[in-house]
Amino acid sequence: MNNGRFPISMHILTLLASADGELLSSDYIAGSININPVLVRKEISNLRNHGLIESKEGKNGGATLAKPAEKIQLSEVFHAVQQASLLGNSKNEPNPDCPVGKQIKQRLDHLYLEIESALLHKLEKMSLADFLRQFQQ
Repeated sequence: MNNGRFPISMHILTLLASADGELLSSDYIAGSININPVLVRKEISNLRNHGLIESKEGKNGGATLAKPAEKIQLSEVFHAVQQASLLGNSKNEPNPDCPVGKQIKQRLDHLYLEIESALLHKLEKMSLADFLRQFQQ
């Protein structure tokens, strides 16, 4: 997942949560994140497909949260943007005759499951509203 989508999605969702239902344009959101509006629209589309955002196209369009921030767990955001293993995967096949090579994939898979489980456990305990409160202190 080390592709930047989680921080971009969190930025988008946090902005929308702070807007209290007001539609925010992709240009406005892109200005806050300091990225191209096309990338914002791509993430908005993904978040909409995962039921986290509603959007309206056109001159008076924009995006808003699809449900209250209290009902959006950060684990949902993680699942919406996750594309691959959290720590990545090896692209080569290890030597099956090597004592490490023949077991490395299995051992790493187990480690990755433990790490992802711990991360999800933490993210399931925090809502978008909890995250937003950090900006209001």
